[in-house]
Amino acid sequence: MSNKRLSDSEAYLWQYITEHITEVSKMSIIKLSENANVSTATIVRTMKKKGYDGYTSFKHTLKAANQEDLMSMDIADNKIKEAINKNKIEVLNTISNLSSDVIEDTIQTIQDSKRIFIFARGFSVWIANEMAIKFQLLNKYCEVHDDPNIIKIRSNSIEKGDIMICISLSGETEELVVAAHNCQANGIHTIVMTTDETSRLANLADSLFVGFKSMDTYIPEYEVHSRLPLSIIGRIIIDSYVIRTN
Repeated sequence: MSNKRLSDSEAYLWQYITEHITEVSKMSIIKLSENANVSTATIVRTMKKKGYDGYTSFKHTLKAANQEDLMSMDIADNKIKEAINKNKIEVLNTISNLSSDVIEDTIQTIQDSKRIFIFARGFSVWIANEMAIKFQLLNKYCEVHDDPNIIKIRSNSIEKGDIMICISLSGETEELVVAAHNCQANGIHTIVMTTDETSRLANLADSLFVGFKSMDTYIPEYEVHSRLPLSIIGRIIIDSYVIRTN
C-alpha cells in the first residue's frame, strides 16, 4: 500500500465505500462516481493509494470475498453468510492496506528498542495483552496499560530508546491521543494501530497501520465493533518480528 495520505475527498469516498460495501461490489465506476458524488479520477486515485491497481482490481477482491463457493460450509441463512463475508472483506482489505516498508521499519524499531509500552482501551486491550505476552515470551520487555490516568502519566515518563504502541479502532481515544502527544514531544517512536487514517492518533504516528473496518455491527446500541482488523495487524507484527529475530 502507498504511504500517501488520503485527501479529504478521497477519505470521504473511502468512508462511503465502507458504509456501502455490499452495494459497491456491484457498482460500475460511473455508478459509484454518481452515488458518492466524486469524480472517477478520485476513485482511481483512492484505489491506488489503498494498494489496488484500480477500481476493477478492488472489485475483484470484494467479489472473491463474497463468492459462496469459497465457503467451506453450506449455510442456508443469508444473514449468516453476510456475516461471514463481512469478516472475509475486513481481513482481505486489512492485509491489502499493509505496507511491506512499514512492517520492515517497525520490526527494526522494535528490535532496537529497550522497552515496549502498549496503551489501549476497551476491547482493544485484549489485543494489547496478547501482543505483550508474546513479546515477553520472546524476552522483550513490554508493559500494557489501559487505565486512562496511568496512560497519561506513564506516557510522559517513557525514556529515549523505548517505543509506544497505541491500539485504537477509531483513532480518537482521548487518553491515547494525549499519550501520543507526550511521546511526540519527548521524541519517542510511536506505532499506531487503527482503522481511521484521518484520525488524530493516526496523524501522530511514526509508524501507522490502518485496518479495514466494516460499518456493520450487530449490536448497534453499544460500541462493540469488531477488532478483527486490529487483531490481524497485531498478529502480523508479532509473526514478522519472530521471523526477523530468528
